Amino acid sequence: MTEIYSTGKICPYKIPNCDLAKEGLTLEPGIENIMSSSKDYDELLYAWSKWRDATGAKMKDLYKKYVQLSNDEAKANNFSDKGEYWRFAYEDPHFVENIDTIWKEVEPLYNELHKYVGNKLKDRYGPKLDMKDGLLPAHVFGNMWAQSWEHLRDILEPFPNAGQMNVDAEMKKQGYTLLEMFKKADEFYQSLGLYSMEMCYNESAGAMIRKPTDGREVLCHASAWDFCDKKTFRLKMCTDVTFEDFRTIHHEMGHIQYYLQYKHLSHTFREGANPAFHEAVGDTMALSVSTPTHLKKIKLLNNFDESYESDINTLMNMALEKISFLPFGLLIDKWRWDVFSGAVQADKWNSHWWHYRMKYQKVKPPIERSDTRDFDPGAKYHIPGDSQYIAYFVAHILQFQFYKSLCIEAKQYDPHNRAVPLHRCDFYNSVAAGDKLK
Repeated sequence: MTEIYSTGKICPYKIPNCDLAKEGLTLEPGIENIMSSSKDYDELLYAWSKWRDATGAKMKDLYKKYVQLSNDEAKANNFSDKGEYWRFAYEDPHFVENIDTIWKEVEPLYNELHKYVGNKLKDRYGPKLDMKDGLLPAHVFGNMWAQSWEHLRDILEPFPNAGQMNVDAEMKKQGYTLLEMFKKADEFYQSLGLYSMEMCYNESAGAMIRKPTDGREVLCHASAWDFCDKKTFRLKMCTDVTFEDFRTIHHEMGHIQYYLQYKHLSHTFREGANPAFHEAVGDTMALSVSTPTHLKKIKLLNNFDESYESDINTLMNMALEKISFLPFGLLIDKWRWDVFSGAVQADKWNSHWWHYRMKYQKVKPPIERSDTRDFDPGAKYHIPGDSQYIAYFVAHILQFQFYKSLCIEAKQYDPHNRAVPLHRCDFYNSVAAGDKLK
């Protein structure tokens, strides 16, 4: 299944009958660039549907076998199914109820954001965009899975005339290299008194930080690896010179730093407090790195004046990345738990997927979907990749708690002083914050 996903290609929109081997587009960076930059409704629909044809539709039978084998393994270890086995890591008998409670708390904010985005998208696409039922087509959010809406910021910023944070353009203007991006992220961690992670992005030692050009087929999905020998740690990523990838590097290095912090323990104890902690560490760093305060320090944001209007734009951009993600982070494993438990049978897997996407994300398929032909969950890496996902939902909550705590420790935020808001905090260069994290 992961081979199907990693080698999936589609023909360009204007060359629908291309030679896939020579002209086909892979997900990263080709198809994702289309989803993030195109404003053509029909081109987005084409890329969205063809990617699902190239991946999920080809793996449904394999997924049936995977579910059976996964459940066999779980039952052999005294769990009722794979879903219960995954949830066990959170050591909370009320875990499902607790995440539902968290969702209910943030859902009203998500709904307001969804309505705002829908109205702006209606202005862009006109009658092509049918939102009478309160649902938006899943292909128009600037992301293959509608899990992040940050690429819509050009039409969503409340104050377009306020200072612009075009970090991508500044990185290209300064001639940033891929290696520079990794070194800059590593330096951020070291400024907190944490370990150097040079070994994890050293290409001569085996790290993959760029897409190979020698014809090799690789899985580009960014990931961090602990080789369990207390000295070998690697990052794998098909990096582009973009601010999005710059933040992703900080996220993945969070995993590496966690590996380094517990490498001296026996193997049994070399894991996070729960899976969400591992995801939250790097995301906490990315929150600090994303602030105008930090970007000015590292000279990636010039001629930018902070004001009420720019603050609101910054918070909107944060919402487009963080709030937009929450329902997607919740529904993936809700769907899988139902699949593993047998609550939904294989002949209804795809319609059940869209039931959850409509219920939580309030998005709908832009074209007709089928339970016999389509398997849309398989178009997201973590489904064929056997990687649990609810950790990302929990981490999106934890990271703000971690961030607030580190900001207080770094004396960059005082909850009793409203004159300096939390979202302006940058704990860069604070060894005290690093000690708190450790």
